Amino acid sequence: MSIVHLVTHSGGFHADELMSSVVLTRLYPEAELLRTRDRDWTTPAADKIIYDVGGDYDTEAQIFDHHQRPGPLRKDGQPYSSFGLIWTHYGRAYLEALDVPQDDIESIHASFDTKFVLPIDLMDNGAMEPSVAGPLSVMTLPELLSSLKPVFDDASPTANDDAFFKALPIARSFIEARIHNSAAKARAQSIAADAIERTGTSKVLELPMGMPYRSAMDKAGADHILFTVNPRGEDWTLNGIKLSDETFEQRADLPASWAGLSDGELEKACGVKGAKFCHNARFIAVADSREAILKMAEIAVTEVA
Repeated sequence: MSIVHLVTHSGGFHADELMSSVVLTRLYPEAELLRTRDRDWTTPAADKIIYDVGGDYDTEAQIFDHHQRPGPLRKDGQPYSSFGLIWTHYGRAYLEALDVPQDDIESIHASFDTKFVLPIDLMDNGAMEPSVAGPLSVMTLPELLSSLKPVFDDASPTANDDAFFKALPIARSFIEARIHNSAAKARAQSIAADAIERTGTSKVLELPMGMPYRSAMDKAGADHILFTVNPRGEDWTLNGIKLSDETFEQRADLPASWAGLSDGELEKACGVKGAKFCHNARFIAVADSREAILKMAEIAVTEVA
């Protein structure tokens, strides 16, 4: 039997059922999404998927709640929210619906679960405080989505539902952008790996375009590479390589004498005709040709040495 209704609770909303709704409405676009606590609607049936309400977790009955005691736990003992349950059982089909290549589905499913779903599970269950994000805590996605709830004195009887359905496409844009970016990173790996192999012992990696390369570099153990170059529109860029995604510190900075300079001043400082710009933080420089950017890269490597 086809799914006719997607049922979650009424009233205020949280990130977990909102994001669960993103997944399920993509898979069942013709189904009606209902927000209710009516027992007739939250009772399982073959044509319903019920989530974040109903007091049970039963995959055969298509009910995915986590508020009951004991609540469902991951293999490592961490708690699920409804989003984690929905992602576990419907996430792979969702990735297929977004045209993620079959060979990449398992890795992207696992990565998205760890980096995106689990934090929401933990926050929804009170197992992680928003304050772990420090000064940026109000900028986390759950907090931003929560800000879309109606104000306390909105007397409209449909205020919560109106806010939920307004927030739904916003949540969708974040999730699907993340998935598309993950799929793009997977596509980039073979391109970057080929470029790294061609680089050999050189300390400068030339890429055909701006693209994710870090995973391929780590996999290849290419610790000797200090900079990358690639075309950007009609220009070329010379880029530093961060030590990790958690820091701005680089394997090597561009020369201090270039910092913050542009055009003629930069040409004079580096001695390269066509040099156009170097960021004051020394992580990127721009030139008007491949020849010019490779000369700048050679100078940068020499100064590091």
